[in-house]
Amino acid sequence: MDIMTSAGLISGIIVITTMILMGGDLHMFISEHAMIIIFGGSLAATMIRFPLSSLLHGLPLGAKFAFTMSRLSAHDLVDELARIAEIARKQGPVGLEKVETDEPFLAKGIRFVADGYDLEFIRDNLERDRDNFLMHLDEGSKIYRAVGDCAPAFGMIGTLIGMVQMFANMTDPSKLGPFMATALLATLYGALVANLFCLPIADKLHGKLLDEETNRTLIIDGILMIRDSKSPTLVREMLLAYLPEKHRHEEGEPVPA
Repeated sequence: MDIMTSAGLISGIIVITTMILMGGDLHMFISEHAMIIIFGGSLAATMIRFPLSSLLHGLPLGAKFAFTMSRLSAHDLVDELARIAEIARKQGPVGLEKVETDEPFLAKGIRFVADGYDLEFIRDNLERDRDNFLMHLDEGSKIYRAVGDCAPAFGMIGTLIGMVQMFANMTDPSKLGPFMATALLATLYGALVANLFCLPIADKLHGKLLDEETNRTLIIDGILMIRDSKSPTLVREMLLAYLPEKHRHEEGEPVPA
């Protein structure tokens, strides 16, 4: 689980709730009209921007990856692939049938090698799988960013609607307060939805997309080298190029000049 995403959301909610309770009653900040204009309007605008298939793939995938971490880091993947290369070198492709890993994409590549598929098939299949996954993750990032862009705008629309209703009922003072509250709460809801939830999640998904692209490309190269019977040492050295310089060597291991 990605602790930082959950911790950030919970911290933001606590801060906002504390400020509300310090100055009044929580019920003062609840408005059905403001919720309708923010959530309904943002959803409608997002549905216009994206096809149904993108929404069905992007929203759940984005929500999942915003709150979860990759099972293996890039450095762990290098170690894992070097270990698998050692098994393949000693036992041949058949020995890979008993290899277990927590990374589904890596497990798929291992299965291809164990089953004896040729190099081009493995490369094409894994690259297509990687590209489809990254496309859906990118869609998720764009959808959350689109909602984050729409929410403040619909908050302003809600404010304008509330002000029109307020000025249209200037002769009835009892209605001025509720209409003004709705107008201000629409702006508040739009700002919160955008800046506490949607835009941060969009940025988090973009960062994870870059990490997943690196990890899956690293896996593809490692699997292809294992299929090509490269030595474990060569596999490790080639894959270390994917890591930042300071992460290419274990703690205490001398770094080449």
